[in-house]
Amino acid sequence: MLGPLEDLLASRGLGEAERQELAVVHRNAGRLLRLVNTLLDFSRLEADRADASFEPTDLAVLTRDLSSTFRSSVERAGLTFTVDCPPLSQPVYVDREMWEKIVLNLLSNAFKFTLRGGITLRLRESEGQAVLEVSDTGTGIPAEELPQLFARFHRVKGAQGRTHEGTGIGLALVQELTKLHRGEVRVTSTEGQGTAFTVSLPLGKEHLPAERLQAPRALASTRLGVNPFVAEAELWRATPPCAQGAVPPAAELRAAGTPTGRVLLADDNTDMREYVARVLSSAFEVEAVADGQAALEAARARPPDLVLTDVMMPRLNGFGLLEALRKEERTRAIPVVMLSARAGEEASIEGLEAGADDYLVKPFNARELVARVRSNLELARMRREIARQEALTGHLREAVQLRDDFLSVASHELKTPLAAFGLSLELLERELPAESRLRVRDRLLSAGRQVKRLHSLVETLLDVSQLSSGRLVLHLEGVELSSVVAEIVSRLEAELQRAGVSVRMELGGSVRGQFDRVRIAQVVTNLLQNAARYGQGRPVDVRVEDASGVGCITVMDHGMGIAAEDRVRIFEKFERAVSARQFGGLGLGLWITRQIIEAHGGRITVGETPGGGATFKVELPLAR
Repeated sequence: MLGPLEDLLASRGLGEAERQELAVVHRNAGRLLRLVNTLLDFSRLEADRADASFEPTDLAVLTRDLSSTFRSSVERAGLTFTVDCPPLSQPVYVDREMWEKIVLNLLSNAFKFTLRGGITLRLRESEGQAVLEVSDTGTGIPAEELPQLFARFHRVKGAQGRTHEGTGIGLALVQELTKLHRGEVRVTSTEGQGTAFTVSLPLGKEHLPAERLQAPRALASTRLGVNPFVAEAELWRATPPCAQGAVPPAAELRAAGTPTGRVLLADDNTDMREYVARVLSSAFEVEAVADGQAALEAARARPPDLVLTDVMMPRLNGFGLLEALRKEERTRAIPVVMLSARAGEEASIEGLEAGADDYLVKPFNARELVARVRSNLELARMRREIARQEALTGHLREAVQLRDDFLSVASHELKTPLAAFGLSLELLERELPAESRLRVRDRLLSAGRQVKRLHSLVETLLDVSQLSSGRLVLHLEGVELSSVVAEIVSRLEAELQRAGVSVRMELGGSVRGQFDRVRIAQVVTNLLQNAARYGQGRPVDVRVEDASGVGCITVMDHGMGIAAEDRVRIFEKFERAVSARQFGGLGLGLWITRQIIEAHGGRITVGETPGGGATFKVELPLAR
């Protein structure tokens, strides 16, 4: 892998964008090789096949040369770097490759967990031993973690550093290599103040196996040199670049109709952060930060449309970020997608149970990443729209409730003066002399009709408020439907005559049930008045019958009729099948009629009268 990559990177025909992409591949292939070699070292140590070659070495010069390669990275990070390696009194027998790994691992570890202050490396001779000390002013290690610090794959929980990357085997390797030299490694640390690692190697050669003194190497070397360590330190130090406006790595990722959205990306691995930012920037606006705390601050300052976060990060990890976002009102509804190298169903369930909207396991496909982000943005948009609609519905419901309450109050208030007005007209008519009464009789009758009409309108508004708010109460009693119909026809006789309409009744036998007499009379009145209004002066047929336990009232006119497409609509509030200007009315009569009938457990339908006109049929259950 590395050979062809290095050849490509050295070629002159490579474009800058391609060179950057290949540099990422090369850098991470080097990290993979370093991990493989470390595991190979452990394998050899466990099999007692460590290919050591101890030779006399000027340890001060070697240590000083190794540490010098870290100086530029440490100082560019704003830290001081002190190297104190005076000459020792004699050469020290060490395996130079192993000593290199010891020094570089300790320096790399110190740099990772030192955010301010400095790092100090000292080499001295004490009591027949060469003593190396690497100390820092970093975050320190909790006392309960110290006994497990050199265990393989152990990582300090909650440690604050430049990154949470790592396998937890660097310090274990340092201990094993030190033991191979018959030496000892110790650690002292104060949480919040810093840590010091001390490696002590005996001077001389008597303590070492004679056959390994300046022995030729039989196995392939696992030495990688200082470059991978320094390159990784540079990535930890690097400030994440602004990802906005980045060149898309694959033009085909930009799909037609891509939803716009701003994504906040949090990942402490610089290569991963830059790669994901490039992938997403083909479809979204991306803001990239290096840890969870920076992501939380960015989300508070300018809430994004979606947060894409790694799980293991310094300062604040992905779960901590998720918890903090869910606690605050402004960021509670932001969708969160988690990225993690922790594979398996349990890890995914843990992320989803913590409140994440989605969970991706590294490595992932670029297309899948874009698709997941796009779908979560779309789901979030739909949730916001639903919430907006629910809020709007709530406001409308409140407005309707206020309207109905107003109608109820207004109707009651209007009925009082109307009743007084009607009584005054009756008194006036009775008190007038006979001659004067004859002169103003028509005017009094007209005024009386208008009072009744106004009273009917007020009652209609009161019915609307009661029905809309569910406050309609039925007063059930034994009612004979035929007698109710006959009574209403008699009451409306004068009105029907003025419209030139005659009523032909066909009343069957006893059709008796438990009904609200007043409300059933209201239904019959509405249907007869409509028949008279739209019947064009032709007769109206009314029939009452018992149809197998169902009381049926049929009102049939021979007028203009109702178009088929309007027959369902006319039973809705404020709906009509004719022009309001020509025929007047509020468009509420049939809606109220339907509500009353359905409250009795019945139904109303409308059809066409043979020969023209409309036929309304009311069906009411006769059983209690």
